[in-house]
Amino acid sequence: MGTLQQIERSGRMSQDALLALWRQYKEDGDVRARDRLVFSLAPIVKHIVYRKVRQIPAYREVDDFLSCGIEALLRAIDRYDPDKGATLEQYAWTRIHGAVIDELRRYDWAPRSVRRLEREMNRARERFTVLHGRAPSRSELSEALAIREDELEALLEDLARCEVGSLNTLVIGDDDSPSERLDTLASLDLASDPEHAAMREGAIERFRDAFDRLPPRERTVAVLLYVRDLTLRETGEILGVSESRVCQIHGDLKRGLRESLQGDAPLLGEVA
Repeated sequence: MGTLQQIERSGRMSQDALLALWRQYKEDGDVRARDRLVFSLAPIVKHIVYRKVRQIPAYREVDDFLSCGIEALLRAIDRYDPDKGATLEQYAWTRIHGAVIDELRRYDWAPRSVRRLEREMNRARERFTVLHGRAPSRSELSEALAIREDELEALLEDLARCEVGSLNTLVIGDDDSPSERLDTLASLDLASDPEHAAMREGAIERFRDAFDRLPPRERTVAVLLYVRDLTLRETGEILGVSESRVCQIHGDLKRGLRESLQGDAPLLGEVA
């Protein structure tokens, strides 16, 4: 409890004064006595929370954990039993620390086993850097952890999946101006992508050119089948040929277009 002693030297009440105030609150139900206890012990909450601040997810506010600590402090004051041997400050410290840790775990997507391996990995990386003056490679880090490289890769992938951030977080762009992370994400909507739209329009133009180069009968068959939506038999009756001949012409025109537009098939498939 060295840290507790340091905090106590900052000007808070002595343990005897805290105990006397706590007895006054428990015996008389004096809310003002409880509030004085909270005011006196509140620095413990700040000390614990700010020690853990690097572990707080980016999408959570520090104030959330301060509130959690204050709630734990209030419960500690109500449940404290001096006959158990601990001072009120020691008991409050334990309850607040536990509450903050539980709150961190509640919003952590990673299992405890993964976090334990992460701590071991960070310690191994630090030791290697101190000894060799450089960061370890993947193979050197896996050797230091006594695990296979594929196991290290799996651990890093697990940790990456557990990192959750806010899309509203400000990031610095190439022009050194801040913008929300949401604005830096590539859109999956190809219809809104100018480059993709231009490529698609180009593919359509090439299709028109290739269609215009087809023999007249193949163009006629294509119009009857795909524009007027006739059957092979109906198309054959109009052209005065058999159904099998229409099928042959249809195969020829598809083959010709496929050869002319081989690289444009994915783009033309979106149009169809």
